[in-house]
Amino acid sequence: MARPRPSTALEHLKVLDLTRVRAGPTCCRVLADFGADVIKIEAPEGVDPNAGMSGARHGYDMLNLHRNKRGLTLNLKTPEGLSLFMRLVETADIVVENFRPDVKDRLGIDYHALAAVNPGIILASISGFGQEGPYAKRAGFDQIAQGMGGLMMVTGEPGKGPMRAGAAVADTSSGLNAALGILVALAERERSGKGQWVHTSLLESQIALMDFQAARYLVEGEVPPQAGNDHPYVTPMGVIATQDGYLNLGVGAESQWISFCDAIGRNDLAKNPDFATLEDRYENRAACWAVLTPIFAEKSTADWLDVLEAHGVPAGPIYEVDEMFDDPQVRHTGIVQSVDHHARGETQLIGQPINLLRTPAALDASAPDLGQHSEEVLIELGLTPDEIAALREAGAI
Repeated sequence: MARPRPSTALEHLKVLDLTRVRAGPTCCRVLADFGADVIKIEAPEGVDPNAGMSGARHGYDMLNLHRNKRGLTLNLKTPEGLSLFMRLVETADIVVENFRPDVKDRLGIDYHALAAVNPGIILASISGFGQEGPYAKRAGFDQIAQGMGGLMMVTGEPGKGPMRAGAAVADTSSGLNAALGILVALAERERSGKGQWVHTSLLESQIALMDFQAARYLVEGEVPPQAGNDHPYVTPMGVIATQDGYLNLGVGAESQWISFCDAIGRNDLAKNPDFATLEDRYENRAACWAVLTPIFAEKSTADWLDVLEAHGVPAGPIYEVDEMFDDPQVRHTGIVQSVDHHARGETQLIGQPINLLRTPAALDASAPDLGQHSEEVLIELGLTPDEIAALREAGAI
């Protein structure tokens, strides 16, 4: 398979990536996949006690999070390392960090310090709970944000306790929100010529993800309960067992309910006053599912999907991850892309879900090894081989 050409969409941008774990790397991955020159800055080996929080250097998580980036080692706790970083800031467009809020102040790389050397710089900060407030200095992880952001108490079966989502939704959405904020700041910079500080947090992002569930409380005063696999207020919309497995059923509008009743050979249900409207079906949810359960047990998932599709009723299979990637529509989207890795060979990773006609995202290079491009980046900065050697000797890189 031929490697895709790098995207040119953001090739004019230089990004200094100080991030680790997941939220920050997710943000920088978006910029890198669309062609930005993202320089992943890490402490030299043995300096950072928290190194390796995304797993093995050549493991799936590191490869998926840090592709399309160049690698530079820099010890920001040394005067030489900090000086080099500020020289990089002079010609950079964006700095992204996800330290605890007080760390950048202690290091001397807060927004005002960066703007003093480059007024056009955009600093994007991602924290657990926000840059200020009573929890600002707390360490934040995805599952903690899921719990505090309300998600775990609307997920799972009623009465069985809180349940986390199966993916790092707070981390990932924080990274995407930071990337969105950066792009907004870049658009504004086109007019003002000035950079600015963009910041978000896992807690804020998780609350925003709650969307209609959060609005349900704010507007109506209702605390959303756990509903298991059922939709919070639409019936029948949820998981139902078939002869050989399960499927997701999604009957929303009244016209869909009529088509659904026809599809399952029960037109009488469309005339049943207990199920006449969306509100009636929700009120009588248990009775509705009790009627449908034995009906769906009569045919296989594949057969039911064919029947429901023929009647225009939304439904879908429920996949294991391997089945997901084998689906013909998933294959057609091209969401899986390949990249060459010096140790693992051709490696398949998840591409961007955003499609651009002229400048699409592409996986051009695998994740860098620690400091893989240090000399390359520093030579571009104007340093000589002797100066680079001296910095190594001083432990700055």
